[in-house]
Amino acid sequence: MNESKFLSLLGMCRKAGKLSCGHDSSVDSIRNHKAHLCVLSSDSSERLRKEIGRECGLSKNSARILTVKADMDEIGKATGLRSAVLTVNDRGFAEAMLKAIDTQEEDIE
Repeated sequence: MNESKFLSLLGMCRKAGKLSCGHDSSVDSIRNHKAHLCVLSSDSSERLRKEIGRECGLSKNSARILTVKADMDEIGKATGLRSAVLTVNDRGFAEAMLKAIDTQEEDIE
């Protein structure tokens, strides 16, 4: 994973207003079909991972769910908000972030 590029894109996405940070905001984006990509930090809980997976399944959202190597502190430095879960609400940003990650990155199902 090109982690610095990925984190930089997260920061730009936040500045553009296309990023939902935190549990409630992310779940709302998923339920309203705004989320194109769900990002979970490496130190997110198993309970949170299952809940986000369930929300994406229930809303039949086509958002991809990724667990990244960055922890909450690294995500916080990039976005200005320390959070274990984020949703990218713009298709262009989501595609750019997916291109920045390695295909070996673990996906959650």
